[in-house]
Amino acid sequence: MKQTLQIYCKNNNKYREFPIGTTLLDIYHGFELNFPYQVVSAKVNNRSEGLNFRVYNAKDVEFLDIRDLSGMRTYVRSLCFILYKAIRELYPDGKLHVEHPVSKGYYCNVYIGRPLTEDDILGIKNKMQEIIDADIPYHRFECHTEEAVHIFSEQGLMDKVKLLKTQDEIYTYYYKLGDTVDYYYGNLVPSTGFIHLFDVMKYSDGLLLRIPNRENPNELEEAVKQPMMLDVFKEYVKWSQIMRLNNAGDFNVACEKGFATDLINVGEALQEKKIVQIADTIYQHGLEKDPIRLVLISGPSSSGKTTFSKRLSVQLMANGLKPVPISMDNYFVDREQTPRDENGNYDYESLYALDLKLFNEQMQALMRGEEVELPTFNFMLGKKEYNGEKLRINGSTILILEGIHALNPLLLPSIPEHLVFKIYVSALTTISLDDHNWIPTTDNRLLRRIIRDFNYRGYSARDTISRWSSVRAGEDKWIFPYQENADVMFNSALIFELAVLRLHAEPILRGVPQNCPEFAEAHRLLRFIKYFTPVKDNELPPTSLLREFLGGSSFKY
Repeated sequence: MKQTLQIYCKNNNKYREFPIGTTLLDIYHGFELNFPYQVVSAKVNNRSEGLNFRVYNAKDVEFLDIRDLSGMRTYVRSLCFILYKAIRELYPDGKLHVEHPVSKGYYCNVYIGRPLTEDDILGIKNKMQEIIDADIPYHRFECHTEEAVHIFSEQGLMDKVKLLKTQDEIYTYYYKLGDTVDYYYGNLVPSTGFIHLFDVMKYSDGLLLRIPNRENPNELEEAVKQPMMLDVFKEYVKWSQIMRLNNAGDFNVACEKGFATDLINVGEALQEKKIVQIADTIYQHGLEKDPIRLVLISGPSSSGKTTFSKRLSVQLMANGLKPVPISMDNYFVDREQTPRDENGNYDYESLYALDLKLFNEQMQALMRGEEVELPTFNFMLGKKEYNGEKLRINGSTILILEGIHALNPLLLPSIPEHLVFKIYVSALTTISLDDHNWIPTTDNRLLRRIIRDFNYRGYSARDTISRWSSVRAGEDKWIFPYQENADVMFNSALIFELAVLRLHAEPILRGVPQNCPEFAEAHRLLRFIKYFTPVKDNELPPTSLLREFLGGSSFKY
């Protein structure tokens, strides 16, 4: 008689007995769950696992489709492996670099010895569909790290060799799809037949891998054009290639050779150079055309907008200008007038949580050279107050406005465009784990926020992670649609950043208890950040953007 174990399914709140060693996929079928979309992975005791995972003890299980972020990651990783296999079969000497998310897909460079053509793209798409139709299983193999290194060395995949060699792990794993070998730092679907929707299209000098929409998985995400963001990514990727720092393995090797200080100095210098260029552009505009009166700075959470605005102000002063910060927080409507979200809670991230009428009246008055009395918002009372703070601008004054709505055209519809300079700031992470494992920019920002919230706001990692989905929803609605409105984009990510964040984030993330839903994300972030050799922050300058999150800044916040 076979021994059994008890499984609790969170999807239907039921218990069932299964034979020891049953796969999650069989458990899913055993519970007879009726998901509207293809299930792709599961959380087992709040840890993400693939559906081929076998269970040997009593567990809590929650099954996921691609409407869940973890499920979508599993889907995209599996799709990337199909793309890689297709390219290897069509172009045996070809190389694939999955570089970064852009235009609601993933921008990829394909090196086949010549520029990609539309016929190449069509051929790749047809080969991918052929692999999907064949329903080839993904196999996961665990082995000594030395064995995996040998396997990848034979395949010429030196990006993975460097990554694994710098991990100090005795055992590791790799995946096989037919006779194609690859490495991914998360789980995959059981077989290629689980991939139901995708597309590839020519995009710049590479291709865009298109994925399903999370809210409606039967439709592809709209391929929104983002030429400015792509240019910023390309610029930093090119710089990384010149520095021979294409991935985490290259970075770790550089640190082991004692170059961490050089990487910090060069990374900080590159950012300062960009800030100087932006300040010079604003100053030059005033010499050649009309002087800029208002600088608008927008970007998503934890992008470093505040420190950027302070560093930009320093460089503007070096050009003889007088920057004056304007806080949008002081223009909130009285609390009872704040719009509410779909759950009936106050929606402070809405554009209409701001007193747009007063804000526009005062900005227009300032542009006309008039004096205005600025409000101060009393957050305890939930209303604006006036404390005699007055402002009038002159020929050298330039207003600095930083906030999530700064690039929204509805914020200042009546201010002439020639008086305004718009800047988008975000942590556009350009280093990858290896050629096929990108680093989401949202992970970079989430780690920053976890550290800042813990250090300065009294929030645990669990608190921050639990709020992150609503933060991202607000960004999707109020920030990302307007990012291409910017005159210039600034990348606040630093190439050494994740190595520095590791030492701060690890103890905070370890504090997330396993019996809460947020543990899955904390566990994933811990696994991910471990790929980077840790670097201490003692050599970071006091003006570094990272100081906004780590502490030790020379700026006042």
